[in-house]
Formats: sequence, structure tokens, C-alpha cells
Amino acid sequence: MAEKGRGKKSSRTKEKETNWQERVIQIRRVSKVVKGGKKLSFRAIVVVGNERGQVGVGVGKASDVIGAVRKGVADGKKHLVEVPLTKANSIPHPINGKGGGAKVIMRPAAPGTGVIAGGAVRTVLELAGVRNILAKQLGSNNPLNNARATVNALETLRTFNEVAEDRGIPLENIFG
Repeated sequence: MAEKGRGKKSSRTKEKETNWQERVIQIRRVSKVVKGGKKLSFRAIVVVGNERGQVGVGVGKASDVIGAVRKGVADGKKHLVEVPLTKANSIPHPINGKGGGAKVIMRPAAPGTGVIAGGAVRTVLELAGVRNILAKQLGSNNPLNNARATVNALETLRTFNEVAEDRGIPLENIFG
């Protein structure tokens, strides 16, 4: 029994070691009309990432801002995606993503370019660990949909090794 308890403790410390960063994209006051009048609450959109290829977007609602942010962080950790990064801290190939009415176009960039993106897209890419990228958001200015479109694009990325394995050919033939 004592051994089980020790094992759980170490898994918690491992989670802390991977130092997650949280950034709040938007806090919005929302209201619901109920029998007695209007009930006010807060909605927080939070991006969680470790800057080493893992990122997630979460939404939390609560009657206070701190509770909403805490719920958003928990939701973001539930919806983490792995991002394959190149040696230049960029993405392996150009990609498009969709989320609601938002579309995001992303292209890899040379070292030293930096993160050229706006709004929620920039936040998601920075917390994913991408350092050199060109991105453009189209269709919508909604921060939640743009963040989700970015995550959608990042999760559909594939490395050259994965493509070669799927096709059953050596890696050298892909570049030829």
C-alpha cells in the first residue's frame, strides 16, 4: 500500500517539472437570464503549453475570474496536442487549420524570422515552442475559434519520417 502512495506522489512531481505556462487570451463577462433576473459569470480562454512541443486551449466559466481561469487551465491540460518541431524551431511543412468560422494559414520560416502571427494564433504558437513561423488568420476575429483553428492545424502536422513510414519507402526518396 505504501508503495502505491509513493508512486502517485512522483507522478505529481513529474507534472510540475514539465513547467507548464499559462496565458489568458480573453476574459469575458457573460450573463444568463434566469427567473430572478440576470446571472453574471465570467468566461476565460486560456492557452497552456510547455514550449517544447505540447500545447492546449481551454475554456472555463465561473462566477469569479480566478475560478474561470483555473477551470480553463484544467480544460487546456485535458486537450493537449503534440507539435512536431524542426531543428529551426519551425513546423515541418505548410498547413491550414479550421475552427468554427476561423481559418489559419501557417508556413515554416527560416531561422531568425520569429513568430509572425497575430492575436490568439501568436499565443498558441509561442507556448507550443515554435520560434520561426509565418501565420495569417482569415475569416474570423474570434480569439477562441482562432486558437482552436491553430491547434487543429498543429495536430494535423506530420514529420517526414511519419510520411515515409506510411508510404513504406525510405526517407531519402521523399526529398527526391
